[in-house]
Amino acid sequence: MNILITDDHAVVRRGLREILHDSLKDASFSQAGNADEALSQLSRQAHNLLVLDINMPGRSGLDLLGDVKRLYPRLPVIVLSVQAEDQYALRCLKAGASAYINKDSAPDELAEAARKVLAGGRYVGASLAEKLVTILDDPSGKPKHELLSNREHEVMLLIASGVSLTEIGDRLHVSAKTVSTYRARILEKMQMKSNSELTRYAMAHNLME
Repeated sequence: MNILITDDHAVVRRGLREILHDSLKDASFSQAGNADEALSQLSRQAHNLLVLDINMPGRSGLDLLGDVKRLYPRLPVIVLSVQAEDQYALRCLKAGASAYINKDSAPDELAEAARKVLAGGRYVGASLAEKLVTILDDPSGKPKHELLSNREHEVMLLIASGVSLTEIGDRLHVSAKTVSTYRARILEKMQMKSNSELTRYAMAHNLME
C-alpha cells in the first residue's frame, strides 16, 4: 500500500506519516511539498491514497484535487485544512475528495478516515456532518460566497486579507488583469461594491484564517 502525503511543511508531513503508520503498519509513504511534486510522484508510481493539504503556495490543494480526480479518478483523496469546515469542506467533497478533516482533528480522525476511504467509503467528522445536514435541509439559505467558483472563492479570500491584485496574480500564476476580472465577477455575484465590503463579509462569516 502506497500513500502520498502532500503538504508544504516537512514537519507536518512527518507528523501525518507517524499518525498513519501507527494504524497502517504495512503502508509505504512518499511525500510532496507542492502540487507539481505531487503530480510527479503520482505519475511515477501507483498510489492507494493521497493525503492533501489544501493551503499550499502556488497552486492550491483544491486545484490539485481537480487534476488528480481527472487523471486518477479512482484514487481516494483525504483533504486536510486549517480552514473552518464550512469554508472548504463542501467544495472539496463536490470536487471528488473522499474525506475532509480539519488539521486540528487529524490526530484523532486521520487514521479512521484513511481506513474508511481505503475500504471504498467516505468520511466526514461529526461536526461537519451536522453542517452538511443543515445545508441539505435548507439549500436556499446558503451564504453568498457559495455562489462563487473555487478560483473566485480563493481570490475573494486573498482580497479580503489585503493582498494586492498584482501579488494575487503572482501567487496564482495569472496576470493582474485576470485577477481584476475575477474581482469584478466576485463583487457582482456577491452584490458588493468594494474590497472593504468583502473583508467585512469574510470576517463576519469566519472565512479568514
